[in-house]
Formats: sequence, structure tokens, C-alpha cells
Amino acid sequence: MVKISIISALFFALSVTALTPNNAGASAVGNGQGKQFTTGGCVSDADCQQGCCAGGATSITGRAAGICSGIGAEFQNGKTGCGFQDPNAQQNIADAKAQAKKQGFKRVVREE
Repeated sequence: MVKISIISALFFALSVTALTPNNAGASAVGNGQGKQFTTGGCVSDADCQQGCCAGGATSITGRAAGICSGIGAEFQNGKTGCGFQDPNAQQNIADAKAQAKKQGFKRVVREE
């Protein structure tokens, strides 16, 4: 019984630390258009369709990052809730641009 509890705790800890945004939405990171899908990366609430950029994720390069979340899911899997303001926004946007280019997508730019 103890082995199962230890293994379960270890699996839970690993799953919490492995939370990363879905790279398929890299072209929408940081554009502020509210078009990023749930599980995609974000630098603020303005990026996300549901208006919730939750902290607690890790970028593809290992820095703190946001992940678009549905309301009610903003605290799941170690996320810290809506309202995340990425302290590494410029670098995470640059990394997302590079990822989108690697994938062959064009970056969507906000029109004023």
C-alpha cells in the first residue's frame, strides 16, 4: 500500500511540473487578439479566447509561461489562476515566433 502511495505522489509531482503550452498555437502568443485556444501559450489574458491566461506553465525553453485556460480549470494541474502577466513576455514571444516559423505558420499580428 505504501509503495502505491509513493508512486502516486511521484506521478502527480511529475505531471504538475510538466505543464507546458501547446506549441500548435505558437503563432498566437502575445498578439492580444483573444484568439488563442485553451492549452495554448499566452503572455496575458488578452491572448486567450476565454480571457484567462493562467500561470504555472513552463515555456519550451524552460522559463515561466502562461497557458490559456477555461474558466473553472485555471487552478488545475498546478496552474496559478487567470490574470498571469508574463515577466518574460518579450523572450517568450520571440521563442513562439521561432516555433511558429519552424512549423511553417505565419504570425498573426494585431491590427489597430
